[in-house]
Amino acid sequence: MKRSAGTAVGAAAALLLAAGCSSGEDTGTPFDRATSSAAAPSAAASPTPTVPPAPAKGTVKVVSTVTEGLASPWGLTALPDGGLLVASRDEGTITRVDVESGKKTVIGSVPGVAPAGEGGLLGLAVSPTYAKDQLVYAYFTTASDNRIARMFYDPRKPVGQQLGAPDTVLRGIPKGTVHNGGRIAFGPDKMLYAGTGETGETGLAQDPESLAGKILRMTPDGQPVHGNPEADSVVYSLGHRNVQGLAWDAEKRLWASEFGQNTWDELNLIEPGKNYGWPIAEGRAGKPGQVDPVEQWRTDEASPSGIAYVAGSVWMAGLRGERLWRIPLAGREPVAAPQAFLTGEYGRLRTVLAAGGDRMWLVTSETDNRGTPSPADDRILLLEVS
Repeated sequence: MKRSAGTAVGAAAALLLAAGCSSGEDTGTPFDRATSSAAAPSAAASPTPTVPPAPAKGTVKVVSTVTEGLASPWGLTALPDGGLLVASRDEGTITRVDVESGKKTVIGSVPGVAPAGEGGLLGLAVSPTYAKDQLVYAYFTTASDNRIARMFYDPRKPVGQQLGAPDTVLRGIPKGTVHNGGRIAFGPDKMLYAGTGETGETGLAQDPESLAGKILRMTPDGQPVHGNPEADSVVYSLGHRNVQGLAWDAEKRLWASEFGQNTWDELNLIEPGKNYGWPIAEGRAGKPGQVDPVEQWRTDEASPSGIAYVAGSVWMAGLRGERLWRIPLAGREPVAAPQAFLTGEYGRLRTVLAAGGDRMWLVTSETDNRGTPSPADDRILLLEVS
């Protein structure tokens, strides 16, 4: 065990080389158009909770180490047959992991990935109709932008050649040396959601015409969805600094984790058309027209990446904080203060993914050039939680 982290307008500028350091003034226009979450099924959920509150205190048990020796793992997604796919940010490859044996098989590389800084091959998701189409989606950084593409996965082909050519569904997401976002996930509505970053150019987060600093919602083909704030745009919410965690609770509410700058990291409850404040506000500020986070942390305690909803709580992986946070919920509100687990035991923590029942997978992130990896890093752990 280890020792005791639409269309786009505008390219990123003034990029920063250190995570957690950015400056600039708000140069965009707040997205203040009225929005009705009742226009179509979306992440905004039923107001009547039917799920009992989570207990104030929880537990975490490391059941097993599923696999070791991963290089810069980032995105993780589960296949219907029980296998896992994990993305290597810096190598641009996707590896299949057998959860029983831990065997790793590189199924292919994603053409066009240009890793640098916090960019590279990031989030993964499988199609909601995977049984029919065998499509895997990826969010990745190219030489010019961030984009989302889908690829046919054929495990019958030779190892290393099992991914088809990328079919780009969305391009033009601004890229930066930092703050590329990167998490993608299919929601309960079977629409594709993506968290993006503002690339270090803070004003893009408030610019409704830019795809940077946003949460996006689109069809599996990359088109705007009926019920989005603007009919011709995939922008779902704005005012985000760097979103790397997306998860839905039992009432189909969308939650997102967000990196702060120097003071507050955030967990937000996302509703369509809402403004989450960056760069005007960081953490709870009580500013009119902007949504305060449900929970906040000092940046040295969190620097959150992936989140998952398991056993009535949101679980949040911390990079700089090197710990796993549990946020127990009763509907839209926490029932108790966040609870930390695994502090310092496995180093930087990147991704969590529900594994069914009271279990989830946890991906470490010690080989991302900011950790101090051991020979076993990086790993996927199986956890049992309550």
